[in-house]
Formats: sequence, structure tokens, C-alpha cells
Amino acid sequence: MRMYSKYFEKQGFTYRITDISSGDEAGLKAMTFHIKGEHAYGLIKQEIGIHRLVRISPFNANGKRQTSFAACEVIPEISDLSKDVDIPSDHLKIDTYRASGAGGQHVNKTDSAVRITHLPTKLVVQCQSNRSQGANKEEAMKLLISRLIQRQEEEHKETIQELKGDSKDIAWGNQIRSYVFHPYKLVKDHRSEFESSNLQDVLDGNLQPFIMASLHLK
Repeated sequence: MRMYSKYFEKQGFTYRITDISSGDEAGLKAMTFHIKGEHAYGLIKQEIGIHRLVRISPFNANGKRQTSFAACEVIPEISDLSKDVDIPSDHLKIDTYRASGAGGQHVNKTDSAVRITHLPTKLVVQCQSNRSQGANKEEAMKLLISRLIQRQEEEHKETIQELKGDSKDIAWGNQIRSYVFHPYKLVKDHRSEFESSNLQDVLDGNLQPFIMASLHLK
């Protein structure tokens, strides 16, 4: 958390912590930043992955070297998803037809049933439960909007998963970068092979050389 806070400050990004939870014994279990700044997503998404830390743990009474892992996810803020769906009239094809009735006096003998086709998505909804064409149209529109929102949310989830990239187990062998305190001091990115022996400089937020090295691989 400190390392990334320092990095954001160096880049001139504004940030705030929107969620944080403590670890079971010490430290942090999870936390979330909300970040704003020029090229913020393009830069920080290079940090997506597993980060490995090797150190003499202050929480180990025997002073043994221990390895810890942390996962970093970076998701862009998408602001164009709205529940207030405004559908242009030229996106709709509205048909009326004679509804099937139960027979006798309940037979609907007027063209009150409504079928609405949303032309861009080819979604089709229809309603014939009311005797009034206006009521059927209103109910069909509500159904169409619900289906469009559901479709939008499903596409949003797929987009988010694509932007997040492949998920990896938080464990040995999946790390993108290692921060080694002992028996030597070294920070090494396993994608670009870029490394620095100035561990404290990196922990103080000097991540830009690692991020740029990663970008050069694209």
C-alpha cells in the first residue's frame, strides 16, 4: 500500500482508499485504491499479477526467511453504464397483432397484443396479457428495458474480465515480480527481466522503470 501510494504521488495521480481490511494477525488482508490521473490505467495495469516478497519476517520468532504473496488487480472505471435506458424510437420496431383468447366472451377480438423488436440487438419482447394495447406496449417496454440492462451487465462483466486479464493463483511460480530482502537485496520483474538492487528506492515508489520495461514488451 505504501509503495503504490508513493508511486501515485510521484506520478501526480490523485488517489483515495475506498476499502481496507486488516489481516488476521497483522498487516493488511486487502485494500482498494480509487485513482485518477493522466494515463493512470495504461500505466498501472502493468502491475496486474502476483507479487512475491522474500524477507526475514518480523512476525517470526525464530528469525527465519519467509515468502509472502500479494495479488494486484487493476480495473478501469466505466461510467457509461446506466440504469436510465433511453431507447431511440428508430431503434424499435413495434407490431400489433390479435391476441389469442380463452374462447367465448374472453376472446380478444382486437389487435391489442404488442411485439417490440430492438433492432440493434435483435431482442424481441411481446405482451398480450392486457386488453389495452397501450398497457401491453408499456409492459413490453419494461420487459425490453430489463433485458437490455441484463445484456449490458453481462457484456460489462465480460469486458471487465478481459481487462483484468487471466487470473492466477496467489502462489509460487505465478509471480510477475519478486522483492527480495534476504539474503541479498533485489527487485526483479520476471516478464521483462528488468531488475534493481536499490530495494528501498522501489519501495519508495520508483516503479516507473519496471512499468516502462513491461510496456516495451507489448
